[in-house]
Amino acid sequence: MNIILLGPPGAGKGTQAGHLVEARDMIQLSTGDMLRAAKTSGTEMGKRVAEVMDRGELVTDEIVIGLIREKLEGDKKGGFIFDGFPRTLAQADALDALLKEFGEKLDAVIEMQVDDEVLVGRIVNRAKEAVAAGGTARADDNEESLKIRLMEYYKKTSPLIGYYHAKGDLKSIDGLASIEEVQGSIAAILG
Repeated sequence: MNIILLGPPGAGKGTQAGHLVEARDMIQLSTGDMLRAAKTSGTEMGKRVAEVMDRGELVTDEIVIGLIREKLEGDKKGGFIFDGFPRTLAQADALDALLKEFGEKLDAVIEMQVDDEVLVGRIVNRAKEAVAAGGTARADDNEESLKIRLMEYYKKTSPLIGYYHAKGDLKSIDGLASIEEVQGSIAAILG
């Protein structure tokens, strides 16, 4: 089973992907994690990623697609969870082509719907809780950074909602429900 978790930053995609990894033996493909791992891997692709990141530039779609390709060539376990990818319509088209090439398909695109104001409160609270517990907050866990990240999401990624709806792949759930309720909604969609 191959799925995309779609939603703005802080919607809980990573949390839900973690549950799916445990419950269904799926592989979470988080592009941020993949880029950081590739940078230190010593592979040819990793060297390309390191060069781009060391120059402070954004990694190209071609490189991200190459990393996804490497993962699709490996062990598929219970399928893939695409978390943070695709981010644009061009990446969605590239993912479709890659899946076809490997004889795979998307089984569901799950949109985690959230209210922006509640989301901002959630992120600010997450930062406070991390500090109160003796840890450190993520650098981008503040209202200003989140608003910038949300603007990027609405400009570049939210068009995917219409794209996948038109293809009949989109299922929307309440991303602000409790973690357990969101898990249950996702389980109901995946069967």
